[in-house]
Amino acid sequence: MSELPVMVVTGGGRGIGAATARLASNRGYAVCVNYLAGEATAAEVVRGIVRAGGSAVAIQADISVEAEVVRLFREVDSTLGRVSALVNNAATLERQARLESMDAARIARIFAVNVTGSMMCAREAVKRMSTSHGGPGGAIVNVSSGAAKSGSPGEYVDYAASKGAIDTFTVGLAREVAEEGIRVNAVRPGFIYTEMHAKGGEPERVDRVKTLVPMQRGGQPEEVAGAVLWLLSAEASYVTGTIVDVAGGR
Repeated sequence: MSELPVMVVTGGGRGIGAATARLASNRGYAVCVNYLAGEATAAEVVRGIVRAGGSAVAIQADISVEAEVVRLFREVDSTLGRVSALVNNAATLERQARLESMDAARIARIFAVNVTGSMMCAREAVKRMSTSHGGPGGAIVNVSSGAAKSGSPGEYVDYAASKGAIDTFTVGLAREVAEEGIRVNAVRPGFIYTEMHAKGGEPERVDRVKTLVPMQRGGQPEEVAGAVLWLLSAEASYVTGTIVDVAGGR
């Protein structure tokens, strides 16, 4: 069991999740790096944290499956201790397409991970953090997307809609648990250099669209991680129900 505050980062094996896990360790958290299928990359993140003197474990779980979310948090209970910070980062998208090319199964897959999975993880965190459940409080940060504002027309309106749901969920849950010692916020990344774009069928997408950004560049995962850690920190103690854009001004 760790004597450090415990953070769970879903989808923590790469991209924004990995950057968040590393920075969290630097800021004094024991970190659970959750992953779905990328065991090797999650293990490498953990090894890097441990080599640097931190504490971390990698735990596989498919957050779109309720029973696996329950197992994930029980394993964190037994290996690290009671969670005090949750970063709902895990998300999925599918190849760029217009709505008329999408079937219900695709949309269901997107929402199962991006929305239901995030809500189930938050549920388990609230059970452990809330003063009404005997917990000491805590903080949750949901990772939304600039797509929630733009709608991603012609690319993935389903993904954009799921992130719009995350924005609404963030505000609602923040107000629901504000008196129970839990703060809930979100970051809304813009065009960030991650592997997610390859999954959508366009690995170089950020370079194509970066001229749409006032700063004229794409962002790095570490820049998003910095905003996440600030929202989790005592410096943001009076911040809840807030969505912070990390999008270069877009």
